[in-house]
Amino acid sequence: MPNFAGNWKMKNSENFDELLRALGVNSVLRTIAGAAASRPNVEIRQDGEHFHIKTSTTVRTMEIDFLIGEEFEEETVDRRKCKSLATWETENKIYCKQTLLSGSGPKTFWSRELRGDELILIIGADDVVCTRTYIRA
Repeated sequence: MPNFAGNWKMKNSENFDELLRALGVNSVLRTIAGAAASRPNVEIRQDGEHFHIKTSTTVRTMEIDFLIGEEFEEETVDRRKCKSLATWETENKIYCKQTLLSGSGPKTFWSRELRGDELILIIGADDVVCTRTYIRA
């Protein structure tokens, strides 16, 4: 089983502003969010298939706690409440489908994959994909 546990620092990010735009976030909030999310700290605790992920920025801290294969509640990047289901897509990759609890909007998902010493986070809204690469701190 892959070991996602540890503290992670972002190495680079692609298409974050485009992702926020696809989610309908206005330009002022996109600017603030982009600056705040430019250097997130990510802490992952893992016990088998049970994960606790804490992402801290200068503006907010988000935490999710889930077990692979069991539905859980979380918020999308733009803070809409959703039900999520994380499953193993490959041996080293978790894929999580998000379903809004109310309202409408783009279909969203995230995945986390270990590639060597890097953690690749992909966040998607319909056809727009943001890729964020992390290295162990």
